[in-house]
Formats: sequence, structure tokens, C-alpha cells
Amino acid sequence: MDDKDTPRVGAAVRRRRRTLGLTLAAVADRSGLSVPFLSQIENERARPSARSLDRVAEALETTTKKLHAAADSARAVDVVRGEEGEGVRRLVRGRHQLSALEFSGEPDLGREFQHRNDELMYVVAGAVDVEAEGQVHRLESGDTLFLSGGVRHRWRATVPDTKLLVVSVAEHIDATFDSRR
Repeated sequence: MDDKDTPRVGAAVRRRRRTLGLTLAAVADRSGLSVPFLSQIENERARPSARSLDRVAEALETTTKKLHAAADSARAVDVVRGEEGEGVRRLVRGRHQLSALEFSGEPDLGREFQHRNDELMYVVAGAVDVEAEGQVHRLESGDTLFLSGGVRHRWRATVPDTKLLVVSVAEHIDATFDSRR
């Protein structure tokens, strides 16, 4: 693999380190690598060997595979063209930090959801009823509803030709907030 094909993982390493609340010095202690080298990795001025990346991943309590996946998602540009019809359409392809789905028509999925990460619902057209935490919220065109991770909810379109956009932090991302930090 030549230098152009070597994955750039700096942004993913920095995000993971910050999520854990670690300093570069702490990661250096855990990995046995130097602070300047880790800084160069995070700033994309150095690309670690496979062994060094394994050490960084272990220090960050993750895997090289997850760092690569996060790095891949950090630099993606992808256009998803509009489609006619009803159903569910993915607006973000691949494995990224953000998930976005468009529901159109009159879907009633008939089930309750509970996601570990935050979610935002935006009614593009039509109307939906969202039941969350025992309360029903009527959303119409232009309305949004935010649900923090862990909130149980269900929804259904209440008028024909409804379009609902659901944007969330992807399930494979650990974005939960620990108030003890």
C-alpha cells in the first residue's frame, strides 16, 4: 500500500481521545508512544504503522477497525439523489457517525424504538404523531422533535404523502454523555 492509500486516522484518534477525556500524555503513557508522535498522528503529519496504530487503539479502548471506520467517515462526500415513491430511503450511505433516513408515504412501523444515541425528527411534509415518554406529540410540516439517547418512542404518519426525516448519531458510535465527567 503506498502513502496515498494509507488511511488517515488522525481525526478519528483525536475524537476518540477527547471522548474518553484523555490528554495526549495519558495516551502516550498507555501506548508507549511519544506525545510528539501522537500529536503528529492527530494532525495528519504522520501516519502510524500497523503496530503503532494497534497500540493507539488499545490505549483508546477501541480497535483499529473502528478507528479506520471513523476515519473513512471523516472524509466522505456522497450525493444521494431524490427518488419518487413510498417507503424508507437512506440519505447517508455507508458506516458513518451520522445516520439519516427519509420515511415517505403512510408508514406505521407498529413498534417502539429506543436508541442509545440522540435523534432528531423533522417533518418535511404531512404530519406524524410521536409518542415519547408516555406523551403524544403531534408534528406537522416544518416541526422538529429532539429525542435524547435512551428515550422510548413510536411514531406514525397521520396524513397521506407524509415525509419524515430522521437524523441520528449512528448506533456504532458511542456518543452517550456521562454526567460524572
